[in-house]
Amino acid sequence: MPLKMLLLILFSICPVTLFADQQERPNIVVILADDFGVGDIQAHYPNNKIATPYLDRLVREGMSFTDAHSGSAVCTPTRYGLLTGRYSWRTRLQEWVVAAYEPPLIAEERLTLPGLLKKQGYQTACIGKWHLGWNWPGPQTSQMMEKKNGQWKLEWDFTKPINGGPTERGFDYYFGVDLPNLPPFTFIENNHVETQPTARFELDASEGIVLPKNFVGAPAAPGWRMQKILPEITSRAVRYIKDQSEQQSPFFLYFSMTSPHEPVVPSKPFRGKSGIAPIADFVMETDWSAGQIIEAIDKAGIADNTVVIFTADNGHSHYTGWNDLIKAGHLPSGPYRGHKGDIWEGGHRVPLVVRWPKQIGAGSSSQQMVCLTDLLATSAEIAGAELPPDGAEDSISFLPALQGKPNQAARQSLVSHSNHGEFAYRDGPWKLVFKMSGKNLQQSRGKPTIPELFNLDTDISEAHNLAKQRPQKVAQMTADFKRLIEQGSSRAGQKATNDTHVRFDTIQKVRWAPPLND
Repeated sequence: MPLKMLLLILFSICPVTLFADQQERPNIVVILADDFGVGDIQAHYPNNKIATPYLDRLVREGMSFTDAHSGSAVCTPTRYGLLTGRYSWRTRLQEWVVAAYEPPLIAEERLTLPGLLKKQGYQTACIGKWHLGWNWPGPQTSQMMEKKNGQWKLEWDFTKPINGGPTERGFDYYFGVDLPNLPPFTFIENNHVETQPTARFELDASEGIVLPKNFVGAPAAPGWRMQKILPEITSRAVRYIKDQSEQQSPFFLYFSMTSPHEPVVPSKPFRGKSGIAPIADFVMETDWSAGQIIEAIDKAGIADNTVVIFTADNGHSHYTGWNDLIKAGHLPSGPYRGHKGDIWEGGHRVPLVVRWPKQIGAGSSSQQMVCLTDLLATSAEIAGAELPPDGAEDSISFLPALQGKPNQAARQSLVSHSNHGEFAYRDGPWKLVFKMSGKNLQQSRGKPTIPELFNLDTDISEAHNLAKQRPQKVAQMTADFKRLIEQGSSRAGQKATNDTHVRFDTIQKVRWAPPLND
C-alpha cells in the first residue's frame, strides 16, 4: 500500500491527534479587577457617569451574569476561592485578608485552577496582584499573626528566593506585586524580587490619593512609582498573550489587576479624564487596562479560540472617593445595599462578563447564580478535564448557562462572607444574613449573631427583614447552612473537612482560627 494512502487511512480513523486536541482546547483569560463595583460598567447601568468603552464592548460581544458573586467581600478570600474552587472561610482565615509578610493561604498540596489546566497541556501565568501570602526568607519565618501587618518592620532577606507563591501553586510564570499598598514596594518575578528594595518608601502626594502612609520607611525599589504599576502589568500581560499566541499549546492567563484598589494612582493620561474625581479616573484606567488585554487577543488572531472572563474580587470601596461618585450621580453598587467589606449585596455581588465567540451569544445575559469559586469547575469542563474527587469543594460549573442550556446541577445556594467574618446564606431568592450584634467587630467578638431574612426577588435593596414573619424559613435555611459547613463541600456527594471549626452563630474571637487538631 502506498505510504500516502496509508497515512490518509490512519488520519481518518484517528482524527484527534495530541496537537489537534491541544488546539481545540480554548485559551482561558481571567481578568480580575480589584474593588470594581457591580455598577461600574456603564453598559450595565447606562445612567452611571463613568465611561467604560472597552468593557461596554465586551458586554456587547459576550454574556453578562446578573447574579454573580465573589466568594468574599474582600481581596484575599476571593482570590483563594477563585484559584482553589473552595470557600476561603473553610481555611483558618476567618476575617479580613492576608497581611504583609504572612505565609501562603493556599496549602501546597491543594488543587488549583492553574495546576489542573497544566495537566491538560496549558501554559499558565499569573500577572498582577497575588495577595495570597508567601514564605518570605529572613531571620524569622512568615507567621499568621493576630496583629494586622505586625511583621512589616521585621528584617527580611530580599536577595533569596521567595517560596510558596504563584509558581509553586500551579503557575508556570508570575510577574507583579504582592499588592500595591503593602511592602515590599517592588515588582516580583516568579520567585524572586526583580529590583532589590534598597530604598525607603516616602509619601509623594503627586502620586494620587489614599496612599499607604502607614508604611513610610518600608523597603522600596529605588524610584518606585505607584502610577507605573498598572501600566507595567498591563504591558506584561499583552506581551504574554502575543508570545503565547505563537505557540502550539493553549494558555491560561490570570490577569489580577491592582485597580481601582487603593492607592488611587491614575497614570498621567487618565488624571482628570473623568471630570469627577481621582477614583473615577482610575476606574477609567481599569477599563482601558482590561481593554488592552482583549485587544491583544483580537490582534493575535486567537479571539475565536479564547474564553475571556472579566469580573471583580468584591464591591467598590467606600473610602477611596465614594461620596464624590454618589454626588456625581454614579452608583458603584447599582441598586444594591452596601459596598466593599459588607455582607450586603453591594459587598459581594460583582460584574461577570464572558466572551467566547461562536460559543456564547453576543449581547446575552444569564440570571444563573454564580460564585467565583465556580470558575475552576467551569474552566475544567471547557478544557475537557474531570474534577478529581478531592478538592474544588465549592466549585460548580456554569458552562451550560454559557451555552444557553438547562442544567439540573446548577448552583442553587451561595455562601457570602464579610470583611468582619459575618456570613450570609442564599437559597434561591432567599438570603439569610448573620449580622454582628455590636457596633463594631471588637464589641461583637464571641457574641451571638443576629439572623435577618430577605427575599431578593421582591427586595433587592435588602430593606425589609422578614425573619420574624418567616421563622420556619429561617430555621430551615439555618439547618441547611450548618449542613453545608459540616460536610466541608458544596459539591453533590462530596465529603470534605474544613481546616478549622467554623461558626456562623457567633462572631469569631480571633482572625486566624486554630487548626482542627489543636
